[in-house]
Amino acid sequence: MSFFKNVLATIVGLFLFVLLSFFFLIGLGALIGSGEDEVKVKDNSVIQLDLAKINFDYAGKYDSDSPFSSLFLDKDKVGFIEVLNAIDAAKTDDKIKGITIVNNESNLGLAQSKELRDKLEDFKKSKKFVMAYATVFSQKEYYISSVADAIYLNPSGEIEFKGLGTEMLFYKNFQDQTGLKMEIIRHGKFKSAVEPFLAQEISKENREQVTVLLQSVWDNIVSEIAKNRNVSVTQLNAIATDLLARTPEMALEQKLIDKVAYEDEFNDALKSKLKVAKDEEIESVSITDYVATTSLKSEDYTKDDIIAVIYAQGEINGGEGDVDYIGELSINRSLKEAREDDDVKAVVLRVDSPGGSALVSDLIWREIELTKKVKPVVVSMGNLAASGGYYIACNANTIFAEPTTITGSIGVFGMLPNVHGFATKYGVNAEQVQTHKNAVGYSIFEPISEEYKTIALEGVDRIYKLFVNRVAQGRKMTFNQVDAIAQGRVWTGSDAIKNGLVDKLGNLDAAIAHAATLGKTKSYRTENYPEYNKDFDEFLEGFAGASIYKSKETLLKEELGEENYNLLKKSKVLQNRKGVQMLLPFDLNL
Repeated sequence: MSFFKNVLATIVGLFLFVLLSFFFLIGLGALIGSGEDEVKVKDNSVIQLDLAKINFDYAGKYDSDSPFSSLFLDKDKVGFIEVLNAIDAAKTDDKIKGITIVNNESNLGLAQSKELRDKLEDFKKSKKFVMAYATVFSQKEYYISSVADAIYLNPSGEIEFKGLGTEMLFYKNFQDQTGLKMEIIRHGKFKSAVEPFLAQEISKENREQVTVLLQSVWDNIVSEIAKNRNVSVTQLNAIATDLLARTPEMALEQKLIDKVAYEDEFNDALKSKLKVAKDEEIESVSITDYVATTSLKSEDYTKDDIIAVIYAQGEINGGEGDVDYIGELSINRSLKEAREDDDVKAVVLRVDSPGGSALVSDLIWREIELTKKVKPVVVSMGNLAASGGYYIACNANTIFAEPTTITGSIGVFGMLPNVHGFATKYGVNAEQVQTHKNAVGYSIFEPISEEYKTIALEGVDRIYKLFVNRVAQGRKMTFNQVDAIAQGRVWTGSDAIKNGLVDKLGNLDAAIAHAATLGKTKSYRTENYPEYNKDFDEFLEGFAGASIYKSKETLLKEELGEENYNLLKKSKVLQNRKGVQMLLPFDLNL
């Protein structure tokens, strides 16, 4: 008996040891994190604008009452809006003399790139400089860097400047040949998310909408480059058509850059601007470090009035939500908290979403309706506010968008995988036994019945009509007026303001200022939401061995590589989609 007691005691002891060691490591990590040296900005410094780690407008905050809340925060992650605020602060910081953009490779979307460019343009008004250098300029990075006072390109480098294009794959013949297919139920002739499964080539309607979309985005891009580079739009289009900037020398001749030089020569020019001797080092601070020095100074907490800024970013999936997907729990909790706080005078909903679950979109729409009855709600659209992303925006008092924001896509679809042909080819037969004719419902092993398709289409039509009615109510339009510009069609912000889906062109700052006006306050500060509630089980899901200082995302990227990680992430998103979807038909990256 004593033997078993000793074994049990040993097992319990080992368990307690592992548990205590685990919490000790957590505590040690927190202690190390809190003991990091404070970033100090030295005189005559430049900010290095490296945006490789910037993904989302909002880096997130977590329930302060949870003992594990800080473990969800990646100390290296900074929100894009924090970067913009830091650039604002740098205008009046005597220690900062300029900003450099060197070999930047960002994950910013179209609207974010526009907002950053505008902020750098505003920064230059302080008589401080912006300088850019790259070995290779992608089209997006050149668009951002074209705002600089001087652009340098490596002698062996190149500029990608060729216009916008896209390639789409179609799978109808593949489905016919393999017997693996998707059964499609949709409403909206432009709802092209499902078109590749229905045809072997692009439809006239889809080609029209994609062409108009790309042209609108391109027109906005070249018009801004033209202003900064003093090159006409006509000439920029000629350069793109004939690839007239494909070498550094050609890019210099076409005035897209100012100098062909190596990075050390760029640094020498920078030293000259800073009046630093060639044998001395340049004092610099990364933008993420500079954010840390300015974040506590950016808000005036002596002001009682608050504009609540609620970030809804990512696909709409439901549940609690996080920085990379929208859940109704955190968003609706934030809306409720904001409308019940007497200090909050107005709400700004910052939407950056391609859409997703129709049900969750409607739950958030309802909470916005309740909030509007108490105080103004203004929407600021980021890169995307399409389909379900537009659904949760359409009933705001005022909607702001950037010219390159992708919006609209007012349409609904459902996709059902079907393997009947494939299974039959390889000798698999499915038999159903049921008490009622619809008890089994849809089977992937049987051809979809006309009766089931009719019922499914009825559901899709019902949600489409609900969607159009929501937009009509929010935008003060008739059903037919919305239906005419809906049908799943996608628009840029520039076009959406013409057809009534958007009220004003402007960034988040403009939306906040407008919300303050509606809230009848001139002296205010902003407060960011949501605060995500995460429990211990969710923390353990992201825990990977001894690498407790790395996020799950970082570990997977290291193991799989960036492209494979993105494919894995997309497949996981597909698996998590449930119910009828209101989703942007494609990914758009510049």
